[in-house]
Amino acid sequence: MARHKTHFLFIVIALTLIAVAQDQPVAPKQSGWERWRNSRIGVYMNDFGELSRYREANARLASPAAGEKRVVFLGDSITDGWHLEENFPGKPYVNRGIGGQTTPQMLVRFRQDVIDLLPKVVVILAGTNDIAGNTGPMELSDIEANYTSLAELAKLYGIRVVFSSVLPVNNYTPESQEFFAQRPPEKILKLNDWLKTYSAAHGCVYLDYFHAMVDDKGLLKKELANDGLHPNKDGYKIMAPLAEKAIAEALAKN
Repeated sequence: MARHKTHFLFIVIALTLIAVAQDQPVAPKQSGWERWRNSRIGVYMNDFGELSRYREANARLASPAAGEKRVVFLGDSITDGWHLEENFPGKPYVNRGIGGQTTPQMLVRFRQDVIDLLPKVVVILAGTNDIAGNTGPMELSDIEANYTSLAELAKLYGIRVVFSSVLPVNNYTPESQEFFAQRPPEKILKLNDWLKTYSAAHGCVYLDYFHAMVDDKGLLKKELANDGLHPNKDGYKIMAPLAEKAIAEALAKN
């Protein structure tokens, strides 16, 4: 009889646990971007601008030689993944890209990674991660304000500014779907229009990657990026001569 009671008690407990479990809300499945962003919380709390990334490299970098026209490429993963020595052999070009970064992070490290390196020109390629909200939701006006601060800081130290357009994106492959969903093409167009207008009004050079890489649907040409966002070698081959031309234009400015 006691054995039957014990068996009945186990059944009651099991049914109770099942009922409680069924009442618990199911946590929504996180997207890949949400998992990535959550993994970055430690970075954002401890080194928001990621100053540690290039601190040692900056310390090893000698001051520009007499007559050297150093150029710093400041940006996110699109710059970070660009092997400048392949497209600009022998040029005094310094890569200071960090994957995933937004313009507020670049502002934090602008002195260390740009001003203190004494370049003649800074080529800034940013904005796509701001639109995606990597460091939180941002209005276009917020992004524009950060661009303005970067330009004003550069001007204060005699550094000529090249503002690169935000690249188009596409959704042609499975791995491109999430990147595309975070970066509405209409926002990219609006930000690029502002960059072009600001550059013309404030003596910056506007570097238009967008129109050289967009297809007839208004999206990034499929063959230029495997994931719909980050250029492959063919993409960088298109970007390199455009960047070289923009740098020459910036250096020629009085």
